[in-house]
Amino acid sequence: MVADISAAPRVAEPVPQPAVEGRRRRDSAAWVAMYHSVSTCPDDPYDVTVTPARLERQLGWLAGRGLRGVSVRELLEARDRGTERGLVGLTFDDGYTDFVTEALPVLRWHGFTATVFVLPGLLGGANVWERTGPRKPLLDEDGVRRAAAAGMEVASHGMTHRDLTQAPDDVLRQEVAGSRHVLADLLGEDVAGFCYPYGHHDERAVDAVRMAGYRYACAIAPSPLGRGDLVLPRIHMGQADGSLRLELKRRLARVYGRALEAA
Repeated sequence: MVADISAAPRVAEPVPQPAVEGRRRRDSAAWVAMYHSVSTCPDDPYDVTVTPARLERQLGWLAGRGLRGVSVRELLEARDRGTERGLVGLTFDDGYTDFVTEALPVLRWHGFTATVFVLPGLLGGANVWERTGPRKPLLDEDGVRRAAAAGMEVASHGMTHRDLTQAPDDVLRQEVAGSRHVLADLLGEDVAGFCYPYGHHDERAVDAVRMAGYRYACAIAPSPLGRGDLVLPRIHMGQADGSLRLELKRRLARVYGRALEAA
C-alpha cells in the first residue's frame, strides 16, 4: 500500500552544537550521502538497500547532531552563499518505487529534502541492468511527479543506466542530453542534476554533461579528472552503517576527498 505523503511534514528540531575550535571545525565540511533502494528485501548482492528502519535511524542520527539533509541543488546553492555548514546532501539513485513509498515519509518526518536520480527511459520498469539479485520496480511518471510535488529534487541518472564510458557518441548524447529533455517535459521545470551510472565517467562523459547544460553531476569516488561540480564525490550509505560507522564517515569525508569543495 502506498504511504500517504499529503500530510504536512513534521520537522524535527535540530540539536544545537557547541562551537568548538580545531577538530570539530575541520570535520564539519558538508558532504553528500548516496542511497539507492529502501526496502526490507534481504537479497541484496550489491549492498544498495537499506531497510526503512535503518534509514530512520540514520536520518535521526543526522538530526540529532544538528545536521539537516537537503537535495544536492539546495546544498550547492547554500555552498555558493557560504551557508552550507550543517547541511548534508541526500541522494537516492535509480528512482526505485520505494523512494516514494518508504523513503519519502521518513524524509518528510525529519523535514529533510533529497535528490532522486531517475531513469526516464525505464519509468515504470525495473532494474534490468543488474544481472543478479531481485527485480525491483522503478517509479512511473506519476511517482516522479509525486516526488517533485513533495519538495524533492528530481534529476537524471541517464535514460537507461548505461555505462557512459562505453557508449557510442549518439547513445551518450541520448543518455545525457536526451534524458534531461524528457524529464524537463515531464516535470515542467528545469533539471539541474545528473548522476553517472555506476559512478563511471571520463572526459567525454563530463563534456557531454557540461554541453547538456546540467548545473552539477554526481560520481561516487573522488574523480581522477580532479574536483568540481560536474564530478561530485559521495559517501555510500548501507545497511551496516550504524552510529559509529556514520561518525567515522563524517569525520573522514575531508581526509578521503569526499567532502564538498568550497565555492
